[in-house]
Amino acid sequence: MEEILYKLDSFEGPLDLLLTLIKKNKVSIYDIPIIEITDQYLKAIEGIEESQLENTSEFLVMASQLLLIKSKMLLPRNEEEEEEDPREELAQRLIEYQKFKEASQELRKTEFSSRYMVFREEEKIKFPVPEYSRSHPTSDLLDAFQSILARRIRKAPPRKAAFSGIVGREKVSVDDMVDKICKVLSKRKKVGFKSLFRPEDSKPEMIATFLAVLEMIKLSRLSALYDEDRGDFIISARNDKNNE
Repeated sequence: MEEILYKLDSFEGPLDLLLTLIKKNKVSIYDIPIIEITDQYLKAIEGIEESQLENTSEFLVMASQLLLIKSKMLLPRNEEEEEEDPREELAQRLIEYQKFKEASQELRKTEFSSRYMVFREEEKIKFPVPEYSRSHPTSDLLDAFQSILARRIRKAPPRKAAFSGIVGREKVSVDDMVDKICKVLSKRKKVGFKSLFRPEDSKPEMIATFLAVLEMIKLSRLSALYDEDRGDFIISARNDKNNE
């Protein structure tokens, strides 16, 4: 038999090395030439360094078992008595290992095949829609407007409109503000009450906008619901169902 050289890190364990040696020598698992296989096995594990003993202890244990079987095979046999073949237990272990190895190779072929995967169907989660039942008096909306107006007045620089007593009063139509709000809601279904007032709006424009909101709420053309998270009223146009 030819000399075979292997690296131990190429095998999953001693049984894997033994199977390779048996296949290489083209012999049967049931009739292992234990003397030759043992010699080849010992040569394969030669040169194990002390630092490797922890990782290769299984190979050394198998080597001792092979030597034991080899010694039993060399002992003279009593032809009159039927003695158990010392290779039988090792052969059974090799056959069992070979079956598992072949099965794992077949499973590896279909490891990433979706044909053998089971997926859970998408679960639709229904979230309850909270109903807004709180009723706000007009004074709440007035307080919100006054807060916006006061903040704008503090931060805004002097405008020409501030000298209305000298150059004349600025005339702002509530109807114009109604049109402005309708244009905003035509682009967005819902807007914050604060967003209706621009930084550059004058005081008459802000008052006219506020009066326009109140008038449209009175005529059931707008609804105003308070959003606690945003700290602001949400203004939206009322549809036909709301008006019924």
